[in-house]
Formats: sequence, C-alpha cells, structure tokens
Amino acid sequence: MDAVHSSRESFLEMSEMLVEAPAPSAKAFVQTGVRRLLLTDFRSYGSLDLPIDARLVVLSGENGAGKTNLLEALSLFAPGRGLRRAELCDFARSCGTGGFAVSAELKTPAGSIRLGTGVEPQTDVPAQRKFRIDCAPAGSARAFCDHVRVVWLTPAMDGLFAGPAGERRRFLDRLVLAIDADHGARVSAFERALRGRNRLLEEGHSADRGWLDAIEEEAAGLAIAIAAARIETASRLSALILKTRDQESPFPWADLAVVGDVENLVTNCPALEAEEIYRGILRDSRSRDAAARRTLIGPQASDLRVRHGPKQAPAAQASTGEQKALLTGLVLAHARLVSATSGLAPLVLLDEIAAHFDPARRDALFEVLETLDGQIWLSGADKALFKTIEKRALMLNVVPGLCIPGN
Repeated sequence: MDAVHSSRESFLEMSEMLVEAPAPSAKAFVQTGVRRLLLTDFRSYGSLDLPIDARLVVLSGENGAGKTNLLEALSLFAPGRGLRRAELCDFARSCGTGGFAVSAELKTPAGSIRLGTGVEPQTDVPAQRKFRIDCAPAGSARAFCDHVRVVWLTPAMDGLFAGPAGERRRFLDRLVLAIDADHGARVSAFERALRGRNRLLEEGHSADRGWLDAIEEEAAGLAIAIAAARIETASRLSALILKTRDQESPFPWADLAVVGDVENLVTNCPALEAEEIYRGILRDSRSRDAAARRTLIGPQASDLRVRHGPKQAPAAQASTGEQKALLTGLVLAHARLVSATSGLAPLVLLDEIAAHFDPARRDALFEVLETLDGQIWLSGADKALFKTIEKRALMLNVVPGLCIPGN
C-alpha cells in the first residue's frame, strides 16, 4: 500500500490491481454479486482486501466498528452520494492522505468485471471523484449501472412516512434511479434550471425575458420527464406488490401514489400538452415565485403517498413497528422489481435491519431474503440476531479497520 500513498496519479489503478481472483469456494453464490471488495483510506479503513464467497453476507460488530462504512462503500457503485449522502471529504480517512479508493470485483452473467471509484490524494485542485471500469476511465457512476444496481435500507429511513415530503421524494427518486439510470441526470438538470430561473427572477425587470422563456422551456421538458418516470416506477412497483402480496405476511403490503400538480398533468394529458401547460404555469407564476424566492409548482414539490395496505390507512398513522415492517416490505419488493426490469440482480444493503424486529418477524425476513435474486448484505451489532442463517451466510466480525471471518 506504500506505492498507493506515494503516487497520486496511480492511486485508483493500484487499488484495483490488488483485486485478485478469489479462491474457489463451495458456498452458494448468485448470478451477480461482489467477489472481492478493496478499500483504501476509506472512512475507518486504511487498507482492506475482503474476499466474498456467499450470497448472504452478515456484518456484526460493536457500534462504531465500521459496519455501515462497508455498506456505504458498496453504495458508491450507484449514482449519487451513497447511502449517507456524504460529501467527498467525508469519505477519506481522517488520518490518511486526503484521498480514498473503493474497488470491487463483480461476478456478472457476462463474466467478472472490476469497478472502482475514489479521489486522488490531496492536491492543490478541488477534489474530483473518479470512476473506472476494468481500470479504464468512466464518465460517472452512471456507467456502473450497466453492470450492477444497488438497493438499500438504513435506520435513518425509519421515519420516512411521518417525515417531510422532501425525504419521500428523495426515496422515490432512489427507487426510480435503480430502474432508470438516467433519472438522476434529469433531476440534477432540472434543479440547475430552477436555480437559474430563481436567479433571473431575483433580478426583476433587469432580467432578459428571452432567457426566462428559454430556461422555463428546458425546465418544463425535464419536469414532465421526471414526473413520468416517478409515476411509471410507482405504477410498476404497485403492480408487482398487487401480484405478490400476502395478507398473512409479517411485512404488510404498501399502496403507493405519486401526488403533485405536475403528476396530475402527466396522468391526464399527453406529454407534449402537459409540457406546454406547465411552461405556461411557470410563465404565469413569475411574480409569485419571485416574491417567494423559489419556484412553487413543479416536481420539486411532489410527494410519495404511502398507505398501509391491509389497514387502508396512511402509513404515517401506523405504529413505529408497522412502519418499519411496511418500509422493509416495500424495499424488498423494489429489489424484485429492479431484478425484473433491469435484468441485473441487485446488491441489497440492509443496515441494522434485524435490531427492532421480534424473532418471528426476523426469521420471516431471512426467509424472504433467501428468495431474492441478488446478493444480500446485512449488518447488526448483535451476532446472535443472525443465528438462524449463520450456516448459510458468510459471517464477518467487524472491528475498527478490520473485517474477520466468523463462521
């Protein structure tokens, strides 16, 4: 690893070269999954080279040992900022070089492939995350979506149904992104367009109305595409839930709907007509939006409505335990949808998933997980919670900076 630290230009390449073919194993594996994970100066890990030979991977260890850090590393193979939505500077080890690298060897139906991402050790220029596929540069994490999809559930999401609409929108966009890899780029472009429109509105009469017309035309096209993708994903997920729901399941089925003014347009009008109507809404609301200093109508104000299916009640009114079970069932259904629509069995990352379930629901969860196509990563502070699957899973004990097989 000294070579890594001594050469900024070869930081990511050196990390990926350390990913060697894993030894043969008799453990059951999946069609797509991580065979080896390598971390360099990432969070609490100075250097980690971890072979994986199972479809179920359990990370156990004390709070703060670094379990979530491992899951977060895997989440960086999805577009975005990972499961914590962290800034680049937060990924680098506090006593490291200022850079970090995450590399993985994946088994896929087309064969093995190496993915890598990271930031070179600290330089005089602003940090810029880099991406590589089989050591060749890639433009963004969007390129990873051709090889892997990632789904996750974390304790921070437990209050999703009762929390602010913005959190549910972000959750919905993550659902869409795992199916439509271009959705994130559309959302980012729309947000840039709104920022530009808001700046022009702040300038008042000095603003060029031609610029406003142009930026509103761009925003309208993006808004309709975003709303349509959200509705399509929610509809597909609802159809899958309807087809597979079990009234006796400990994970109640969810009733979903995307609600908002733009969604109403997309539902009731052809796309071009909806785009024209929304462009008119933006034009007519310039004075009001200028006073509010933000754009009031659009997909940035939409919400994901979730109801507890068996009870036909808003999810926010369910008990804390019911909400967690409902959310878990929703994420697992989404994992099935990702596999069915993308043709890629996803990596499913479940952080502290078993801690607040009773034994019956916990065992039911493990049974459901073993029916999924993807590779499943679970974490928990108490290894005993995973006793019923310890013979079928790769059990790893996590201590600060290390990950030790515990089977």
